[in-house]
Order: sequence, then structure tokens, then C-alpha cells
Amino acid sequence: MRKFRPLLQILTAIILLLISCDLSQSGKKEAEMREDSLRQGILDIPMREYATDSKTYNVADIDDSICIYQDDIDKDDCFFVISKREYRLYVYNVTEGDTTLAAHFPVCYAMYPEAKQVSGDMRTPECDFNHPFVITEIVNASNWHHDFGDGRGNIPSYGAWFMRLKTGFNGVGIHGSTNNEPSVPGRDSEGCIRLRDDDLLLLHDLYAQVGTLVIIKSITADKDAFEIKAQEALGDSYRAPKEGNPLFKDYTSSLDEE
Repeated sequence: MRKFRPLLQILTAIILLLISCDLSQSGKKEAEMREDSLRQGILDIPMREYATDSKTYNVADIDDSICIYQDDIDKDDCFFVISKREYRLYVYNVTEGDTTLAAHFPVCYAMYPEAKQVSGDMRTPECDFNHPFVITEIVNASNWHHDFGDGRGNIPSYGAWFMRLKTGFNGVGIHGSTNNEPSVPGRDSEGCIRLRDDDLLLLHDLYAQVGTLVIIKSITADKDAFEIKAQEALGDSYRAPKEGNPLFKDYTSSLDEE
């Protein structure tokens, strides 16, 4: 029996390892199912098709517009939070240790809402506050063209500025929506963040500069405490999400609880 003991010990170790791996995979699958369920609940928010003479866009069913709360602030004190869940770019201002909301802009991001994995996957990259993206370059893009492969040819597509982001992927930035303005707010880009052309001018002139930190949050990400506090501080002047916006139900539910 002794001569078989090492073999039994090896077999026992293998069985325990297999059980451990199975449990680990099971836990991973459960986590993925929960994430998929949460994402599906958000993606169930109706999107609508908006048809133009040249293209049909997949847009968010919201009538959102720019809102400026502070227009005379130091760009050095600004950072941006892009919420995939709200189709908004928020500008926050940090002064004397307090974070206030300076503005928000409706945005369009990539065709598919998940985080970018490889170049060309039609997704927008994501990050968190521990590893923010940063604007590394702001280039005059008023003469830039792009061929979307939809029959319109090589057309102006970027607005006045291209704000290049350091994300780990080439060619990702914040820019305008020339010839694609109906896509804002919505999901239509190849990975970049689009603003309406006039909004982009305001973002550039009032808030953006090389070195500005940019956080792009997952579509399943909730608001952070500082975001809630900054919005609540504005009181009635804060323009909350409207019906059709993915956060409208969350917002109205919080009002009912008060």
C-alpha cells in the first residue's frame, strides 16, 4: 500500500486542483452573467434610428444639449468624465479641494458599447480614476476627411479640433461630428468621442488643453460620490437626464424616495 501512497497523493492533488479550477470558472461565469444582466438592463433602453438623406444613425432617444454652469475657470483645474451610460461628457473643476460641475456636453461614442479590446473593433476604450487617459495633442482638424465606407466618400468628419487621447490605442480622440451631427448623442463612431461641432468649439475654448485628464466610464458604471455631490450642489439649475435617457429611471426613482 505504501508504494501506492505517492500516486494517491498526486491523484488527490490533481482532483483538488480540478475542483478549484472548476469553482473558479463557475465564479467567473456567475460574475460574467451578473455583468451581462446589468449591461442588458441598460441596453434595453430604446435606441432609435434617425434617417437622413445619406445615412441612418443609431442614436439615443434623448433630446440632450450642452449646459454651461461655469465658463470662467482655469483650465489647469479641469478634468473630464465621459459617461457611456448617459451619453455625456462632464467637465469638473477642482478648486480649494472641492470638485464642482462646470458643464456637460452630449456625445456619441463607438457603435458597440463594451470596452475596446483591439484596434478596429468599433468600441471606445475605458479607464478609471486610478489610470485616467490624457489629452496629449490638440490639432486643427478642420480640413481632415474620412471615408466611412457607406458610399459618401472621403468627407470632412472631425470639426475644428482633434484632441488626441493617450489610451493605449492609436487614433482615439475627442472631435467634432461634421457630416454626422445627427449621431450625437448616440453610438455610431469607430471608437472616438464625437461632439456637435459648435459644442466642440466651446469645449476647446473654455476647458480643454494638452494635459487634461479624461476618464471614460463603462456603460454599467454608477456615478461616483463626488459626481453626485457636485450635481446636487447645483440644485434646480442642474439639467438632469430626461425621459429616454438611460439614467432617467434611476433619477426619478431617487426623487420618489425623497
